[in-house]
Amino acid sequence: MIWFGDWCDVVGSQLGEHGLQILTARSVDLLFAQEAVVAAIPGHYVSEEHIARILERFGKHAAADYIREKLPDAKSIRSGDLGEILATEYIVEHTPFTVPIKRLRWKDHRNMAMRGEDVIGIERQPGSRALRFLKTEAKSRASLTAATVAEARAALDKDNGLPSAHALAFVSERLMETGDKGLADAIDNAQLKQGVRIQSVSHLLFTFSGSDPTPQLRSSLENYGGTIPQSTVGLRVVAHSDFVRTVYEKVIASGDDG
Repeated sequence: MIWFGDWCDVVGSQLGEHGLQILTARSVDLLFAQEAVVAAIPGHYVSEEHIARILERFGKHAAADYIREKLPDAKSIRSGDLGEILATEYIVEHTPFTVPIKRLRWKDHRNMAMRGEDVIGIERQPGSRALRFLKTEAKSRASLTAATVAEARAALDKDNGLPSAHALAFVSERLMETGDKGLADAIDNAQLKQGVRIQSVSHLLFTFSGSDPTPQLRSSLENYGGTIPQSTVGLRVVAHSDFVRTVYEKVIASGDDG
């Protein structure tokens, strides 16, 4: 957990049926924020079980080297990855959805961005056990622009607003590999037997920026004309670029220190 509420001021508002939240990091709590994010980052690139196995077989230095080689060293990729990580952590902390896989573990190369939906959240309905899906787009920019938000909105609206077949298949296949066959079967049933219905989908547009995201995110929500429930979250850390650089450097340093 990253515990956003422990280092952010939160302002929430409702625009019709849709929600807007602005989280602003307090400068006095930035060190706590960095440490919380640093603790979360490695598990998004390597499973805890794999890290433990390497530790057992080869020791701390080998585990640190393995994690270091998974981390991006390109600034733009670090920024984008961290936006996705923060969105994932927000979903787990603040929504009824779970994120059954951390897809950065399956990157083709540490300095390549992944294609497709950034995050797919899943909720199993009590009683019926039917699935609900949270289709998520995350954007990370030092200065957030209307064009960047429009790009995220277009991605959410793609495929009639539904999670893409490719994204759901990716999640299902990874769950099969990791042994969660029950949830994999449920996703396959939803996609291949029942069909994913628009009533079972919500959207999350998550931004991580140095500038105030409020105007762009409010405008995006006000101009949304679809029927899918929308949640829009803007996380602001004024020293955005320094924050990204620092947390990745701290992850590396913590490995070097054992």
